[in-house]
Amino acid sequence: MSWYRRRYVKGGTYFFTVVTHLHRPILTTYLARPLLREAFSKEQREHPFEMLAIVLLPDHLHALWTLPEGDCDFSLRWSRIKESFTREYLAAGGEEGPVSSSRKERGERGIWQRRFWEHTVEDEDDLKRCADYSHYNPVKHGLVRRVRDYPWSTFRKFVAMGEYVEYWGEAEVPILDVHGAEWE
Repeated sequence: MSWYRRRYVKGGTYFFTVVTHLHRPILTTYLARPLLREAFSKEQREHPFEMLAIVLLPDHLHALWTLPEGDCDFSLRWSRIKESFTREYLAAGGEEGPVSSSRKERGERGIWQRRFWEHTVEDEDDLKRCADYSHYNPVKHGLVRRVRDYPWSTFRKFVAMGEYVEYWGEAEVPILDVHGAEWE
């Protein structure tokens, strides 16, 4: 079995990639979007964190969070978000992917990949690189031609805050890769 080492920094800022089971394109569906939003909101009420940015793609999402001072338990939050979403999604008629005997033995459903990828944000430049990578991701995956046309992203929030101009990403903007962000 692989050993995954995570870097836990109390009050840290983290960049995540979370992927659906077998890359099933369910996250941007009419059924899934409000359920995922509610799973995030519920967890933020119970275990606060600041959602700095998020981009929801059909089969994965990228998110930037800052945890409260003295708290580094992002794993608990992701576990609870995945669990809440899965329960509500299946109850609302969503379908799960095929489940292996290994997943059945562990009591896992066919909605999410078992783990998630995490990167501890080091500084403001790293934060900007992670936000840029996230917001440009729908273009990278061919979902839209322009960043501003993608509906399930915090890009417009960043434009309103003055972090981007509306046409950001349309010219030759060097989007630095975040190694491992397209984790599988």
